[in-house]
Amino acid sequence: MERREFTDALAWTPEAKAKLKNIPYFVRSQARQRIEHLAREAELDVVTAEIVEQARAEFGQ
Repeated sequence: MERREFTDALAWTPEAKAKLKNIPYFVRSQARQRIEHLAREAELDVVTAEIVEQARAEFGQ
């Protein structure tokens, strides 16, 4: 894995943050990590609502 996956914090849009808050708190941290992983794979610097929705579709939510 690239070093940036462990050190670079991604920015989140307000809409993406709102969608993240809709995820139950006990899995939110894991969901955030997986969402950010998808964003990095797509070479994005900002997590958008669209990437959160893509993650939900991929993870079966």
